[in-house]
Amino acid sequence: MSNETAPNSSNGTTIPAQTNDSDLAATFATDDKPIPKEESSLLNKILNEKLNSLNEGIVEISKQQLDPASPLYSNQTFESLRLKQPLIDALYQMGFQQPSKIQEAALPLLLCEPPQDMIAQAQSGTGKTATFLLTMLNRLDPEKKFPQCICLAPTYELARQIGEVAKKMAKNMPEIQIRYAIKGENVSRGMPIAEQIVIGTPGKMLDWVVKFRLIDPSKIICFVLDEADIMISQQGYQDQSIRLHNQIIAAAPNCQCMLFSATFSEAVFNFANQMISDPVIITVRRQDQTLPNIKQYFVRCRDRSDKYRAISNLYCSLTIASSIIFCYTRSSATWLANQLRATGRDVALLHGDMAVMERAQAVEDFKNGKYKVMITTNVCARGLDIPQVALIVNYDPPVTFEEHPQPDYDTYLHRIGRTGRFGKPGIAVNLADSDITMSFVKSFETYFGRPIEPLDDRDMDQLDKIEKETQ
Repeated sequence: MSNETAPNSSNGTTIPAQTNDSDLAATFATDDKPIPKEESSLLNKILNEKLNSLNEGIVEISKQQLDPASPLYSNQTFESLRLKQPLIDALYQMGFQQPSKIQEAALPLLLCEPPQDMIAQAQSGTGKTATFLLTMLNRLDPEKKFPQCICLAPTYELARQIGEVAKKMAKNMPEIQIRYAIKGENVSRGMPIAEQIVIGTPGKMLDWVVKFRLIDPSKIICFVLDEADIMISQQGYQDQSIRLHNQIIAAAPNCQCMLFSATFSEAVFNFANQMISDPVIITVRRQDQTLPNIKQYFVRCRDRSDKYRAISNLYCSLTIASSIIFCYTRSSATWLANQLRATGRDVALLHGDMAVMERAQAVEDFKNGKYKVMITTNVCARGLDIPQVALIVNYDPPVTFEEHPQPDYDTYLHRIGRTGRFGKPGIAVNLADSDITMSFVKSFETYFGRPIEPLDDRDMDQLDKIEKETQ
């Protein structure tokens, strides 16, 4: 698992040019407790309305949807997917033009009778959230004033974000109400819950179903795990999710179960298959997991000062709308932010040592354009959905948090997925300051089957060509 930690020095972390496994482990080892992976899972989504990007990118989306190779391609219409008319009207009002590939593939199966269970993987920014929300909203009975659909998310911020999207989709169905089973939501034993959809975190939801018996599991018709790879790979969440799932299925054997994520390891897939019986499985081929509209590059650097020079050259040469720089540690992120600020550049800083409200404000300021550059750790590797982000820089490579760190493919995919949202062009640049970090870059290239090309940050002609690719 990939986490942010404190570095070995106050000036940030760099991997020595000649490094073996034990040296690398020492480089990334700290006395800090690692940030929980769930905290890095869509922490800031509450501030980033995913569907807003559709309103800003209809031209690009339309082009992508004409390309059969694109995950946004579809030859279907929403009318052909058995959706209720109020939902179709809301989708058009929200800026949706037609279904994405995951929606076209999944919704006919999810909306058929009898209900089908599903494990679904699709690239970031291609409409997974809309897929399971449309299923829930289409299936529930608005006249029945009790919980019928449950959605679990790893953080309360993500739960709220999902709920905000659901409210927009249900805007033409005012009788449908949504409740959050999250931190700060207090209920009394015996207090009836009238909302048809309850979205929350596993522990709180388990309390409401089992401890307080506020939700009748026999009446649940849809059960969703969002970011399911985290939900069933993290021990605490895994235990709570399984217990809740088993409680519901025992009371409502026909309840439809849906597991969605952008990434699934083989172990998670195997576990998910044991959790739900005979599911429909939709997966993305490894070579298709990184979107073709994201161009990937590497810059070979000598050391940390050379990496800083590369960062400076990129931002002096490219008039990028918005950019995110990912560091491995909190201290290296802070050091880099201070260095850039000292040269007069305004940058936002985001890491796990900051309070939730500080992080929320940093993302809000970045989203609203107050800052063009966000320097962060893996705390926002997932789910930061800001359409104007055109460039991602991996200042440090994403590696697994273990004794002998290895390339973290899932985190790499989520990091670069912060650009290229909904078919827009994007750029990902990897800074390699040692042989071992260069080997990580090559591993990412081989694993995903997508070229990562060399970039000379001092070559103005090459930088000019790259800038045009983002326009």
